[in-house]
Amino acid sequence: MSHQASPSAADLEQRTAKLGDLKRAIATAIVGQTDVVDQLLIGLLAGGHCLLEGVPGLGKTLLVRTLGEALEFDFRRVQFTPDLMPSDILGTELLEEDHGTGHRSFRFQKGPVFTNLLLADELNRTPPKTQAALLEAMQEKTVSYGGQTYQLPKPFFVLATQNPLEQAGTYPLPEAQLDRFLLLVRVGYPTASEERDILSLTTGSAANVVPRVMGAEDVLALQRHVREVYLSDDLLGWITTLVRATRPGDAAAPPEVEAYVRWGAGPRAGQALVLCAKARALLHGRFAATRDDIAALAAPVMRHRLLLSFAAEAEGKSADDVVAALLARIPPPAA
Repeated sequence: MSHQASPSAADLEQRTAKLGDLKRAIATAIVGQTDVVDQLLIGLLAGGHCLLEGVPGLGKTLLVRTLGEALEFDFRRVQFTPDLMPSDILGTELLEEDHGTGHRSFRFQKGPVFTNLLLADELNRTPPKTQAALLEAMQEKTVSYGGQTYQLPKPFFVLATQNPLEQAGTYPLPEAQLDRFLLLVRVGYPTASEERDILSLTTGSAANVVPRVMGAEDVLALQRHVREVYLSDDLLGWITTLVRATRPGDAAAPPEVEAYVRWGAGPRAGQALVLCAKARALLHGRFAATRDDIAALAAPVMRHRLLLSFAAEAEGKSADDVVAALLARIPPPAA
């Protein structure tokens, strides 16, 4: 694209340069977690939502808040609890009276979902009815109430968190609802040097100021550019084969799928992998997706879309193990 002397090419180059600034801005408050930050930005560029999974205390909330500050986004955080109602997220109608005329009317009071960046903290702590209300808004980008349909702001990006260890008092998301998330991002423990830096950074007197480097219009433009990133027919075929091979009974399914998977990924996984591979290429300053882009995102895209068997649980096999076996047994096309 860079060889085209057009305003769109110059605009693209300018906006992609801001992605490096964005990563540096996040690094002013977040130590390490490079892969996690990249995956969140890939989800944002691809126009999807991310589910972050990790034990408490790893900085998930701080990461999302820092991202919102660097993006100049309207940011809201909702703590999900067992008594949270759909109206607490979506909004509700209020009865108002005109004191001059005595006329009464209902006015829709918008809830916290009307924002650019929503942190749904501990999503699996709220009942299915409330989970479903948020996930419908995520899918349709609208809220329907009282016969009216309200558009959510653009861009609209949901980052939800869940604790993988604590099961008491939780309502795990059904597979069909997990499928609404573009990526399942695993947040792990920091390295020893990163942990030392975290302790130093967070216990001093200096306050970190996150620079604002990108606005909503930049993000919307980059989301449009993602779809223009080149993906060869060979790589599209590889993605199709990988996704279909997650389904037991498929001709390409390896032994690990037959042994450990009850239900494989649907077509939405293929769509997600294509868009995420394109977004990763753009994030790295490239305008063509590669085999490495696909391989790097196969697990985050598919790990929450595979329903494992009892045998997998008994043998300690994870969805990531299955994806690793797929990549090993189904090689990419030659470059």
